[in-house]
Formats: sequence, C-alpha cells, structure tokens
Amino acid sequence: MTPSTAQRAQAPNDEIVTAFSPAETSAMDAALEAALRGPRGANPLVGAVVVDSEGRHLVTGYHRGAGTAHAEADAIAQAAAAGLDLHGATMLVTLEPCNHVGRTGPCAQAIIEAGITDVIYAVDDPHDPAAGGAATLREAGVRVRSGLAAGEALELNRQWFQGVAAKRPFVTLHIAQTLDSRIAAEDGTSQWISSPESLADNHGLRGRIDAILVGTQTVLIDNPRLTARDASGAVSGRQPLRAVMGLRDIPADAAVRGEDGRVLHLPTREPRDALSQLYAAGIRHVMVEGGSRILSAFLAAGLVDELIVYLAPTLLGSGTPALDGLGITTLPDAQQWDWDQSDGGAVRTLGRDLRLHLRPQHTQTLEPQPHSEPLARLGGAEPALGGH
Repeated sequence: MTPSTAQRAQAPNDEIVTAFSPAETSAMDAALEAALRGPRGANPLVGAVVVDSEGRHLVTGYHRGAGTAHAEADAIAQAAAAGLDLHGATMLVTLEPCNHVGRTGPCAQAIIEAGITDVIYAVDDPHDPAAGGAATLREAGVRVRSGLAAGEALELNRQWFQGVAAKRPFVTLHIAQTLDSRIAAEDGTSQWISSPESLADNHGLRGRIDAILVGTQTVLIDNPRLTARDASGAVSGRQPLRAVMGLRDIPADAAVRGEDGRVLHLPTREPRDALSQLYAAGIRHVMVEGGSRILSAFLAAGLVDELIVYLAPTLLGSGTPALDGLGITTLPDAQQWDWDQSDGGAVRTLGRDLRLHLRPQHTQTLEPQPHSEPLARLGGAEPALGGH
C-alpha cells in the first residue's frame, strides 16, 4: 500500500512536514522490515532503527511479544551493549513511542534518557494525545515528526488496529489437518495428525497467548487439557486461560477444569458475544481451537485475525472435515487470505508437516487518523497498562 503525499506528511499535534530525506525513508523501511520478525497478537508489530547525523544505521530493534522489551528499548539496549553513544541520534519507529508503564517501562522516557534528539514515527498510537509519548518527547525538547510510511505501518498492523477499535481480543485460529482437510478419522481418532515438531510449535503459541478457546462439544468428545507444555512434556510456567463456549455445562470431571481453576465457561454460541466476554475478562489475545463448528463460526463471522494451519502429509479420504461450511455458495464470495511473513515467515517445515501462516486479505485501505478516544496499547491481561 502506498499512502498519498498528504498521508505521509500527516502529523497531528506534531511538526508538520512535507518531505522526509532518503536516509530517513530508508531507515523507516528497515524498521518496518524488522517489525515483521515479531509475533502477532495482543500487541502490534513494531520496529525501530536509530541513525546518526549522517544517516548511517546504528542499531535496529523490534518487539518480540508481550512482556518483552519494546522495539525502542530493544534498540537502545543493543546500543548500550555495543558501547554506542546515541546522543544527537535520530530514532525511526513504526508506531508512536508509548508513554505508560505496563510490563515494561515507557519508551518515551527511555528515548529521552538515551540522549536521542529526533524521533520520526509512522502512525499515532490510538489513545489520547495528552497521554501519548509524542507529547512527552516534545516537552523534553525532542524534535518529533510523524507520518512517514503511515500507510505501510497501518497495513502492517491492520488487524490489531481494527481489534483495538472494536474492543475485542486479537484472534488466532489454529487448524491441524491432513492434506484432504480432515481433522479426525472416521472413527473420531485425531491423535496425532500433526508431527511432534508441530505440536511443540503449538504449545509455544499457547505459552504466549492469554486464552485458548474451544467449544463444549470438543470438551465432551476429546476431553482436552488445553495446557501449554515444554519440550519434555512438563506444564510450562505461563498458562493461558482455558475458555469453553457453548450452552452445555462443562462436566465436573472434565480435564479442562485442571487444578488451578482457571477455566471460563462462556454460555453462548455467538463468536462476537464470546469475544466480548473474553475482553471484559481482560483477555487480549485468544487462540481458537476445537472442532469444525467453532472454527467455521469464527471464520464465517470474519473474526479471525491470524490463521495458522499445520498441514500433515497424510490422506484419510473420509472423516471429520476441518470446516463445517462458511455459508459460501459461489466462488466470487470466497474468503481470500494473504501469506503472512511475520514471525518466521508464511510457510515453514516442521518435521514432516508444513506450517502455513496467513492473515485476512484486506478489503479496504486504512487511513491515518488523528487521536480520538483514550485507548492504550494492549498487553496480555493488562487492558489499561500493556505495551507493544
């Protein structure tokens, strides 16, 4: 996506600019590329590059997920480790530096303390400018400009921006299937369609999300534990909330109840209602697993932000299909998806399997918007204090 000149120059409440130098444009391009190395989820993908007065790249940082150093702090830490003095340098970052304390400190203050004198960011963080990082930086005497590569930055985190506006969790949908799109054999057996490497990757995903969601039918038939486990099979330290949606009760002896009591029953069959309840419970990133019905319901509702498919080189010929119909009757109405290059790339080999990573194909162009209602960056189960 290429934004118009007006869009690239848009800088609400900051210095209005009409052009950026080739060195600045190159550094922002590098920041956007670095951002793609991080994982999608409750936090946006963010990259940061620091250049000297000659436009030479000094350090590049990116955000590795909730609870880790923000892109700006990552770049500054790298500079400190290398003995680089950033006084008088310029930082280019794909999203407005944060100004709040969550699981990590405010980036605006870190930038000030590092002696960086110029900051260029692509798009505003969607919260009240009075509490934003740009205002804090200006008050400290830092020159602040924005709007460079705004369209590209918005597209980079399109689903995240839309989720923040809708006040719902970021949704990752996971499918483990055969070549002929079966998630279980005719007799109901499904363990294990995926390779051990795919299973390990999935448990890694479970370890960084806020909640894992299945339907009551999956609980009744498969009796899953829905825990995150390490390579040895031991329960990992950080566990997602286990959520079950459906009108039927969860059996008292169901494995999903676990020993810690961190299970939430959502008495609904409507995906939007389930997401609203999860958001109210502080959940900002949920992974949907389970049977064909729940997978199809979220896809049909257009509520999937990220699709991860583990494709096993196996044929069953019959059995349970991955999807139970999306209400599509003609090819022009088919859902279209784009390959997602973030977090390791769109296609990876895991043992005998292929791991496919996709995001919804955009249907409209997002426009840079001025600050509006106070919505902070989100981080895990800290709805008011998270960070990128």
